[in-house]
Amino acid sequence: MVGPHPFHMVGEKYAAAVTQAAGGLPLLIPVLPDPLAQRDVLDTLDGLLFPGSPSNVEPHHYEEGPSRPGTLHDPERDATTLPLVRAALAGGLPLLCICRGFQEMNVALGGSLWQHVEEVPGLRDHREDKSLPLEVQYGPAHEVTLEPGGLLQQLAGGAERVAVNSLHGQGVKRLAPGLRVEARAPDGLIEAFVPEGAGAFALAVQWHPEWKVMDNVFSRALFAAFGDAARERAARRAARYRG
Repeated sequence: MVGPHPFHMVGEKYAAAVTQAAGGLPLLIPVLPDPLAQRDVLDTLDGLLFPGSPSNVEPHHYEEGPSRPGTLHDPERDATTLPLVRAALAGGLPLLCICRGFQEMNVALGGSLWQHVEEVPGLRDHREDKSLPLEVQYGPAHEVTLEPGGLLQQLAGGAERVAVNSLHGQGVKRLAPGLRVEARAPDGLIEAFVPEGAGAFALAVQWHPEWKVMDNVFSRALFAAFGDAARERAARRAARYRG
């Protein structure tokens, strides 16, 4: 809500990353009370980015108890994105899921979330300090260990670990069937995964690679791979139309 009116919006950092690092044209999909037809979305776009948000996935979607008072939710987004994740994977549409989007993919495929990671024994507090300047909030917070031979290790040029930021209060509790871990935080929390057997590029990360993407070689590589996959899909679609 902006004042008394509902708005559909996306952070500039996501749109800029799609434009600058992926070489794409960012278009916003509104999350309406009656969601857009999935087929229209899948047939029109070449890739989908599910960004972060101040809101959390409502816990009834993963069979957990209600959120604490004051937790922000967006039921229209849940109604749009959760089925759209499944449809996009089935249709071979390239996917990049960030923060809330990372959690959406896990929930959409049958996983669950910790609602308060900082209260889980053995896990650290992964939230940002909102009293600090944005440059500090989005600065490197910890390293993640990349799975040997995985997609992220390839994008990182073979590195075993990379430094990432950390601005989330929720996290993966139970990984959904069919998802493969790509990175973990030092406390063992899952920070990235890919769906096994996906027909196109599909990656979900808990951190925010869109932040000043052009200043980070690893983040640029991540978005570039997403953009390359979208262009490949666009080329295939164009070939079908010509045929």
